Amino acid sequence: MAERVRGLAGVPATESEISDIDGANGILMYRGYPIEDLAKYSTFEETTLLLLDGKLPSAESLKYFSEQLYKNRYLQYHIIDLMKTLPGSAGPMAMLQTAVSSLAMFYPGSECLTGSNVCTDLDYTRTSTFKVLGRIATMVAAWTHIKEGYNPIEPRDDLNYAENFLYMLNGNDPEPFLAKVLDVCLILHAEHTINASTFSVMVNGSTLSTPYSVISGAIGCLSGPLHGGANSKVLTMLREIGHVNNVEKYIDEQLESKRVIWGMGHREYKTKDPRATILEGLIAQLREEKGGDIDPLFDIAKRVEEVCADRLGHKGVYPNVDFYSGLLYKEMGIPEDQFTTIFAIARSAGWMAHWREQLADNTIFRPTQYYKGEKQRSYVTMSER
Repeated sequence: MAERVRGLAGVPATESEISDIDGANGILMYRGYPIEDLAKYSTFEETTLLLLDGKLPSAESLKYFSEQLYKNRYLQYHIIDLMKTLPGSAGPMAMLQTAVSSLAMFYPGSECLTGSNVCTDLDYTRTSTFKVLGRIATMVAAWTHIKEGYNPIEPRDDLNYAENFLYMLNGNDPEPFLAKVLDVCLILHAEHTINASTFSVMVNGSTLSTPYSVISGAIGCLSGPLHGGANSKVLTMLREIGHVNNVEKYIDEQLESKRVIWGMGHREYKTKDPRATILEGLIAQLREEKGGDIDPLFDIAKRVEEVCADRLGHKGVYPNVDFYSGLLYKEMGIPEDQFTTIFAIARSAGWMAHWREQLADNTIFRPTQYYKGEKQRSYVTMSER
């Protein structure tokens, strides 16, 4: 039997054509396209279709796909009623997992998963993507109001994915630049090879679970503190630092105490996460857009990056995507407890692509184990114990 590898670190679990990482050189590609090009030229809707189909779509295909996503923004009132029964104190990720799971009851139709052509029905996987991706952002935005005891804001058909989410969040027409920033953030978080939540998609999908069960399981996996949520912890850290003049002392004390510096380092990258570089560029544009009038936390973050580069750069520890994303979400007015749900919204695109890829050549996952328990023993009756 092969040697056990803790956490299956570095063990290939599948073959995939969806994304690739060159951690030594800081390169991330979706279907062969560098993330920098997608962030600059693409949209979240187009990137989602690229992840699903493996090619950049025609204008006609993208228009149809986007229209179907927008039509599926609306939630049945039963789902809204279900969300209203949840305690307002519930964590947004727990709410989202529950709400997405409930879709299986309101939108049945998994016949494709039990037939002889289980993997080949493109219409089924597309329709499932419309339903999941269209509704998941609505659920997150609606919860912002429902948890406070108010009815959610209805979606609009005349806004793109990012614009509509910001509109549903606060009821105001979104600032064009901030909507573009959110669109780029969604692209950056849409896919990242076989991480924990994506692996859960493959395992659940291999059993022919419904797509709602598959995505619900992935959301539960993402909610774990070792996977999602570091961007809100970055904000907490920056507030603790308080001023750029305090950065060096704070970082040195963290390192001395062997405590985490949130947003620094990534298992895949030995250089700066390319997504963090893109987000840093967006912050520079935001500063220009606002005439320099931005939150002082941005300057503290920049100083943290400089000090960490000096102290940790030789170890290959640089900012990851979480280091700057929370700062940008805060600027958009997104509540901090909703940051990880934004991650889930975006990553649903990659999750659906991996679900489809798994079905295309499906074998149920059944790993083995090393047994370390007792050898065979004789049962001892209660009277003799």
